Amino acid sequence: MSTMTTTDTHRNGVDTGTLYATLDAIAAQPDLARFQFRADNEWKGGAHNRSTIQSFYGAGAEDSARQVTFQLDAGEPALLLGQDEGPNPAEFALHALAACLTTTLVYVAAARKVTLTRVTSHLEGDLDVRGALGIDDEVRNGFQAVRVRFTVEGDAPEEKLRELVARAQARSVVFDTFNNPVDVTVEVDTP
Repeated sequence: MSTMTTTDTHRNGVDTGTLYATLDAIAAQPDLARFQFRADNEWKGGAHNRSTIQSFYGAGAEDSARQVTFQLDAGEPALLLGQDEGPNPAEFALHALAACLTTTLVYVAAARKVTLTRVTSHLEGDLDVRGALGIDDEVRNGFQAVRVRFTVEGDAPEEKLRELVARAQARSVVFDTFNNPVDVTVEVDTP
């Protein structure tokens, strides 16, 4: 990973002036903090399905700036009856956790005037598929444990870099979602 250069207003690829202005605006108008993210999913056959992501609501309005539509294919490995059309949903969950922790770490470092030169992470999630397959109702459907290992380098002492990771963990949306119950409702439309 190349070293991100630092200027008075940019650190770690983050416009710190905009970062601070955003924090100030949300502190002054808490309603600006309400976001609704969306994903649409369509089954493609077998274990293959595709999510499409583009629109979201945030900062008091529907977003119209995002011009690109993201498509994410999911599948299952052959061992789980799929054809490897994409990562499986559990792997996407690990990706979401890694991505959120990393992004949060970068923002925290930028706000705390730390220039990062390298951030990598390795995640492992332990899963017993007997629960999800309906073989054993005593086995949880989801991960029993997840381990995250970061390597972080930058222009701060080791203790400060560890504090940044701890702060990222405390502020990560996906880390919080993994660790706290979330109300999820499921509705069904049929013709």
